Amino acid sequence: MCPACGQPLIALELEGVEIDYCAACGGVWLDAGELEQIAELAGVAPGPLSAVLGAAVPGPRGRRRCPRCRRRLRTVMIGEAASVRLDRCPLGHGLWFDAGELRTLISSFARGESGAVAAFLGDVLRCEFDAGPKGER
Repeated sequence: MCPACGQPLIALELEGVEIDYCAACGGVWLDAGELEQIAELAGVAPGPLSAVLGAAVPGPRGRRRCPRCRRRLRTVMIGEAASVRLDRCPLGHGLWFDAGELRTLISSFARGESGAVAAFLGDVLRCEFDAGPKGER
């Protein structure tokens, strides 16, 4: 179930990577390691992005729950001036991206390479990259 709106998530597979997508709110759940897989498949070195995600200090628990273990997700602030706020499973099951957050994260941390990753993901998540954010939390 979608951590944001409670609707069922749709499992989409692209070149062996399963992406859980919410058609209702445009959010994306990526299991642990899937963001790195996507970057590699798009021809982008995942190291800098992985380092930033690994170093992010968990914030308070939110109301949203992990689709895998149902524990409350923790907010993490990432980027220069904490430009991206994500929800992360406290047990490391994955990351939740509200509509537009995945694009923002890619743009923030892979400036020269963001086009390759965005194009790769755009094949599956066309509305995620075309529509942008659909609203605040």
